[in-house]
Amino acid sequence: MPDLNALRPAVERILKDTAEREILPRFLKVDSEMKADGSAFSAADIAAQESLIDALSRLADLPMIGEEMPGETQKAAWNQGFSEGVWVMDPIDGSTNFLTGLPQFAVSVALMRQGRPILGVSYLPLMREMFSATLGGGVWRNGARLPAIPADAVHKAVADTVACIDFKRLPPRLSLAIVHEAPIYSQRNFGSSVLDWCYLAAGRIDAITHGSERLWDYAAGWLMTEEMGGRVATFETDDFAAASPWKRSIIAARDPKLFCLWRDWLRRKMT
Repeated sequence: MPDLNALRPAVERILKDTAEREILPRFLKVDSEMKADGSAFSAADIAAQESLIDALSRLADLPMIGEEMPGETQKAAWNQGFSEGVWVMDPIDGSTNFLTGLPQFAVSVALMRQGRPILGVSYLPLMREMFSATLGGGVWRNGARLPAIPADAVHKAVADTVACIDFKRLPPRLSLAIVHEAPIYSQRNFGSSVLDWCYLAAGRIDAITHGSERLWDYAAGWLMTEEMGGRVATFETDDFAAASPWKRSIIAARDPKLFCLWRDWLRRKMT
C-alpha cells in the first residue's frame, strides 16, 4: 500500500492546479455538449481529465478511470487495477452548474483498492474548499483535520434532519412519499454529488439520498463518510461494497442512529 499520508497532500495539489489551469479559466467560456446518457459536458471536462491523468500517473502509475472515458475502457481499468490500485476521477462534477454559472461544482479523485477507497480528495474551486480523507487517517478540510463523530455523541433527531435528495433518479413512488410524508426537517439538492458528500463530511447536511450515483460520484465521499463515523448503504443492501460499482443508490448519514431510522423509513416506502 502506498504512503497515504504523503500521497494525500500531493493529490490535493494536483486537484487545485488542475482547477486553476484547466477548469476556472473555462468557467462560462465553453459550449456544452450532450453525452449519450443525456448529461452535459464540455471541453473543460476533457482538459481537466487529461491533466489529472498526466499528473496522477507520475504519482503512482496505476490504471485510470475517468468519467469521460468510454465504458469499456473504464471496466478494463477496474479489472486491471482491482487488486493493486486504480485511480478514479471526476474532472467536473456538477457540469450543468459549471456551464450555467452556478458555483456548486467540484473535481474529485479517489484511489481504490479491492473495491474500496483508501484515499479520496475533492476540491470545490469557487468555494476554495479542499476535502480529503485517507483510510484510517480521518477527514481533512483545507489542511485542518475534522473531528470524527464520537460514539457517545447526542444523536440527531430525524425531525431535525437536513438531507440532500436527488429526486430526478428516485423511484416515483419513493419521490412522492418523500414529498408528502418524509419525517425530516428539510431537503436540498445542489446539483453535484461530490459537493453533497463534502457537505456531509463537514456537517452542513445530515444525510444523502440518491437513486443512482456512478463510481466517480461516490468514491471519495464514501471514504469521507466512514472516516467521520457515518454509514453508507444502498436501497437494497447494507453492504455498500457488494453493489455494482458502476451505479449505486445511496443512503448515507453522519450519525449511525439517524442513518438506521432514515434507511428504514426509505425502504418501507419502497415496498
